[in-house]
Amino acid sequence: MGRHGGVPARAGPRREGEPPLRLLFAGTPAPAVPSLEALLASDHEVVAVLTRPDARSGRGRKVARSPVAERADGAGLPVLQPRSPREPEFLDQLAALSVDCVPVVAYGALVPQAALDVPVHGWVNLHFSLLPAWRGAAPVQHAIMAGDDVTGASTFRLEAGLDTGPVFGTITEPIGPRDTAGDLLGRLSVSGAGLLLATLDGIAAGGLVAVPQPADGISLAPRIEPADARVNWDLPAHVVDRRIRGVTPAPGAWTTWRGDRLRLGPVEPVADGPGLAAGELTVGSGGVLVGTGHGLVRLGEVQPAGKRMLPALDWTRGARPAPGERVGA
Repeated sequence: MGRHGGVPARAGPRREGEPPLRLLFAGTPAPAVPSLEALLASDHEVVAVLTRPDARSGRGRKVARSPVAERADGAGLPVLQPRSPREPEFLDQLAALSVDCVPVVAYGALVPQAALDVPVHGWVNLHFSLLPAWRGAAPVQHAIMAGDDVTGASTFRLEAGLDTGPVFGTITEPIGPRDTAGDLLGRLSVSGAGLLLATLDGIAAGGLVAVPQPADGISLAPRIEPADARVNWDLPAHVVDRRIRGVTPAPGAWTTWRGDRLRLGPVEPVADGPGLAAGELTVGSGGVLVGTGHGLVRLGEVQPAGKRMLPALDWTRGARPAPGERVGA
């Protein structure tokens, strides 16, 4: 777990006699599941789960439930899946549940003021950054891509603005030099679950006060689309490295090779090697090297179109790159 800083004043178990909260848990992807698990194991009562509708995914495009919905099914909880939380039917369901608070972890839809106003303690969001840094849908990815040394998680009261509400507490987490977004998000989803539970305990105790976010230090982390994950080989090697790690595993870094898309796993900057133009590829005792705007990177794993991920050296045995040939051309 990362270092704690600005944690709610009382992060331990609730004192005897403090009433538990009735909760509607809102979340969708796998990183939200540890928080749901923590709440199910607590004294608080999770009465239902709000998640995004079932969607088609994978190569077979089969309809699948979200990871949070699957965990809720296993716990025997009612699952609410409105197309939008603005729907009058959902607002009626929310009112009928009579919950005290709605903890939120990566739900994936904007919540209208009409819904925010229903629970007496509002909606409490777990966000994977140290607010006001990296407000938006992809905070972990952007923190790595920007070269940050430290990030963390924050709990705050959800309001109409984009991650602008007052903050209850934070934890910090160092970013390792080889961390991918998947690595970092995995750690934050676990430590953040503890922060969320501590926040709800503090709200139940009645002594936890949310503090407005500072006006400076604001940065934005918009959703990263597949087009944004295309590698720009004109950038320096250290920037190429962190941008690829920032989009691993999703949406996944990619370049082109002989007109087809080539997906890339994390690469490694190389201190010394041959002089190569940006995108120029060479194979030797040092592995598969690619030139950048400044310096070289060594390819790790690659995935040609329609095939599985494989070591870059194995790929070159079939691809047989010619001298001077480039990726991304």
